[in-house]
This record gives sequence, C-alpha cells and structure tokens, in this order.
Amino acid sequence: MKDILQREVKNIEQKLWDMSDHLYHNPELGDEEYKSMKLLTDFLEAHRFKVETGIVERPTAFKAVYDSNLEGPTIAYLAEYDALPGVGHGCGHNLIGTMGTGAGVLLSKVVDEIGGRVVVLGTPAEETNGAKVPMAEQGVFKDIDAAMILHPADESYESGESLAMDAIQFEYQGRTSHAAASPEEGINALDSVIQLYNGINALRQHVTSDVRIHGVITEGGVAANVVPDRAVAQFYVRAKDRGYLNQVVQKVKNIARGAADMTGAEVKISNYELSYDDMVTNKTLSKLFTDNLLAAGIQKIHKAKDSYGSIDMGNVSKVVPAIHPYIGLDSPGLVAHTKEFADTTITDNSHTVLSKGVLALATTGYDLITNKQLLEMMKKEFEQNN
Repeated sequence: MKDILQREVKNIEQKLWDMSDHLYHNPELGDEEYKSMKLLTDFLEAHRFKVETGIVERPTAFKAVYDSNLEGPTIAYLAEYDALPGVGHGCGHNLIGTMGTGAGVLLSKVVDEIGGRVVVLGTPAEETNGAKVPMAEQGVFKDIDAAMILHPADESYESGESLAMDAIQFEYQGRTSHAAASPEEGINALDSVIQLYNGINALRQHVTSDVRIHGVITEGGVAANVVPDRAVAQFYVRAKDRGYLNQVVQKVKNIARGAADMTGAEVKISNYELSYDDMVTNKTLSKLFTDNLLAAGIQKIHKAKDSYGSIDMGNVSKVVPAIHPYIGLDSPGLVAHTKEFADTTITDNSHTVLSKGVLALATTGYDLITNKQLLEMMKKEFEQNN
C-alpha cells in the first residue's frame, strides 16, 4: 500500500509547493500567523479533516483530525509557520508547516483501509513562545501515539538532542538622583545589572561545557546625569538536561539577588518566555523515519549533530514518543536564520525535497499503524526513558 502513498504525493505536491512558496512570500510573526493558519487549515478541510482553531488559548494554533473510525494508533504531524522579524522564513518554517500538513493529508488517503487516526497540529511561535509547551501541559498529546516534525537544514541529520532553556528577566528598581550634585542620594539600578553580568561571567567557569548563558540589557537609564532607577536584563539559560538546568538557573538567580544587595536595589525575577525542555529522541521512531527518508530518495543522512539550540519539541518528547530530524536542502554550510536560507526554501530543488519529506513522514506513520511490533517497541522505549 506504500505505492499508493507514492502515487498520492504526486497528486498533491504542486499544491504543497504553492503553499510553501505562499508562506515564504507572506511571512507572519509568532502568534500573528492568521493567514498562514488559514492556508493550512483550508487545505486540511478540503481533504476532509475536522479542524479546531484557537486551541490552548492561542488564536493561531489548530488541531486537525482525520479519523478512520477503525481501530489503530493515532499519528500526529506538527506544523510550524511563524517567521523571523526582518528575515522572513529564515528557519524554513514555510517548509515545516507544509510538510507536516502534507504528510497528514497523504497518510489520510490510506487510513480508511489500515485503520488509525491522523492528527495535524498547528504550533505557532516556535521562535519565541512556542505553543507546543501549553499543548504538552494541557493534554493535547494524551491520545496520540507518536509525534513527528521535520525541519529543513543544509544537510540531512537524524533526530537528536536539544538544550533545555529558561528565558529569565531581571528587573532592578533603585532611586533616581542627580548623578553629579547628589549621587549619594541615588541607588543605581544599572550598577546592579552590571554586577549581574560580572557574576554570570564568573559562573561560566564552574558549569558544564554544554551550558549556554547569554543576554542583553533592555533598559539601562535615560540620561547620563540621572542615576538610573530602573534597569532590565533578559537572559537565556540553557543546558542539555532539565534537572541540571534548574540548578544553574538557581545559581543565576542567587547572583541576581546578590547584585541587588550590593547596590541596595530591589530585583524582580520572572520568565519572559515559556521554558523549553531538552529533546529526548525516540530512537525506535527515529530509525524507522531514517529508513523511510532513505527510501524516499534522500541519499545521505548524517548522525545527529550536537545541538546548542532549544526547541519546544523537547516538551512534546517528554509526553509522547517524538522525533525532530532534519532534511537537507543540498546546501552544505547554509546558515539558518538568514535571508539566504529563506530564499533557498523556494527553489525547485527544495520543492523536490519537500515532496520527499512528506512521503517519508507519511510512510513512517503507515509503518507504525501496520506493524504492531514496531509500535510496541517505540512505546516501551518511551516508557523506559520517561
């Protein structure tokens, strides 16, 4: 029956290419992807999916379901479609959203025969405040057996790891005064931020090599002759393991409080974006997908590379067997989050890659539905790792 999937992908691929190109030409930022969401959900509804929008209180999130009403597992494909400011789809989310949507539609063409259920989840704002986090927290994956997303890259890589991440804001409140006439009356909030930076720089010597801490001062005063009474810094703190990250974050917060004590300021500590967990790849599912990607025509797939970024798919991987592999655009050295990357997504070659990705995702879902032994191996691995 896989030959049916191979034929069906030819029937929808021109529409998929057009959709991906349309997303490229009409980029929308996270949680503002109204037109992008409608483009994808209209396509799903045209193929008899039942669509619910605005899930998990995110207006541009959606859940689309095709149910065979026959016994079988539920396979979920995840779609991202947020763009980057000033760059557009420099991370290839136009391809990601289209591949996830296309794979769902493609697999739906055979589930009436083989059983099971297909779900496509629209997951906004991956670049900033990823909707997969509340989806994982609020039970969206409760009845799902496997979740897959496919990301474009310069070359193809197996699904691997990502760093857990907390986005932390430090707001210091001091007291203004004339910086020359009465400096003794002031409490300098900017000095607190500077001490925070110095403390974090000292901490870097005493954490494991996977830890990444980087930040900016978003507010630091308004005039050189006025002691700043308010200063704000925002940091990302990352590590390979959520448990260790929590320890590092506590140390960073202690530094922040110490910086306030040193200057006499007060500090308010908060999270300015949602926290991402580390990605735990299900190796059984990953191998199955890799085999299907090779069968779809991708000739070389590298082992998973070390990743120092963070993705909200990590949160998904803690509640359901999941993978986040990369499909190559045949451009070694191509750098993500650039205009060059965005432009590469609409080439004829990338259209062909898109079709291969859709087919590999769909055939992986087919294998899970039709091979109970594989399905149980995947689930057993997940239970052992969580």
